[in-house]
Amino acid sequence: MPPSRGTVRGAKVTFCPASPTPAEAIGAAAARVAQNGSRRRAVRRFGEGLATDPTRVPAMLRSCLVAAVASLLCAAGFDAGAQNAPTLYGLLDASASRIRPLGGGDNRWQLDSGSMSGSFIGFRGSDDLGGGLRAVYRLESYVRVDTGSSGRNATDAFFSHDANVGLSGAFGTTVIGRNVTPLYLATIAYNPFGESFGFSPSTRQWYAGAVLGDRSWSNSLAYTNNATDAPLRLRLAANFLEDAPGSGRNVGGSAAYASGPFSVVLAGERIKNSPLPLPAGFRSQTAYMLGGTYDFGIVRVYAQAGRVRTHASVAGSDSRTTLGQIGATLPLGNGVVLVAYGRSRMQTSLSRVTDEQASLGYDYFLSKNTDIYLAGLYEKTYQLSSGNAIAGGVRLRF
Repeated sequence: MPPSRGTVRGAKVTFCPASPTPAEAIGAAAARVAQNGSRRRAVRRFGEGLATDPTRVPAMLRSCLVAAVASLLCAAGFDAGAQNAPTLYGLLDASASRIRPLGGGDNRWQLDSGSMSGSFIGFRGSDDLGGGLRAVYRLESYVRVDTGSSGRNATDAFFSHDANVGLSGAFGTTVIGRNVTPLYLATIAYNPFGESFGFSPSTRQWYAGAVLGDRSWSNSLAYTNNATDAPLRLRLAANFLEDAPGSGRNVGGSAAYASGPFSVVLAGERIKNSPLPLPAGFRSQTAYMLGGTYDFGIVRVYAQAGRVRTHASVAGSDSRTTLGQIGATLPLGNGVVLVAYGRSRMQTSLSRVTDEQASLGYDYFLSKNTDIYLAGLYEKTYQLSSGNAIAGGVRLRF
């Protein structure tokens, strides 16, 4: 008999065999009663059968019982499978751009992935353990839409965007694995262009310049308090050295306060290991950032200020960097105008370098999940000729 219903649990598929429904079983029994004579004779035979063998169960009742039990088991299996089913989600960002590199060179046209937001695909889910406690997990992989490749580059692991599992309850959420750092989350939340490595001065100057650590830490433990604990939001993270280059574990944290149109955050981290290239004689790096935003209704303003200190035993590798950013978003039609300016100044025992970046963009929403954008960036660095970029693209969230 072919299967009637299946439930998926991980990679294992279980099936409940098809059984007659109670109506089908009763109908079949009634037909047998009619064939044997009158209903009275059938009832008498039923009583005589029970008298001679009380353990015998008529076929009709047995069919009904089997059908009921099978239905309950299938329903229970289906509910459990639905409860544990993962959610598929992600973001795809593709654009066409013209870039003039900083320091000179010919203009080049290219197709890009993740100019405004990093493209990725992810799976998340949870398992209700009872008493308000849940097991949670998340697996996310970068996607380069222009080539169809995974990862930001060839060295990235498949789930390098995020990969963790842990517990969530009244205490908050604690997960282990690969986790986004509190400083990175604060950096992208308090600037108009968010995590845009193409056009956000703040994100570019912090995480494509001053900070030696990655946006996410492998082999890490992360904690976040519950959103219901508003207006205070706490994030903590630490990782273990294991096989990463460096001399110890990384630690970081942030505290954010939000009330009405106003929000402020203080974030910091200490880096002692990193998969990224480290300067000669590297010992550690500390970074601190204060950010704030206020929504006036007709315009929302952003500001950031921070410092990064790199400790090294080799002259020229020891450095101090100060960073600042201001920006705003202005609703216009069915979209929003984005504007930002950022400045960073790095000083070592041998040199001093100042970098300035300014960005302007317009993001138009076709729906709540799809938008198109046009953005431009101008960059000027001390003793180098200026660079610029302009791009138009589309983003889809699912």
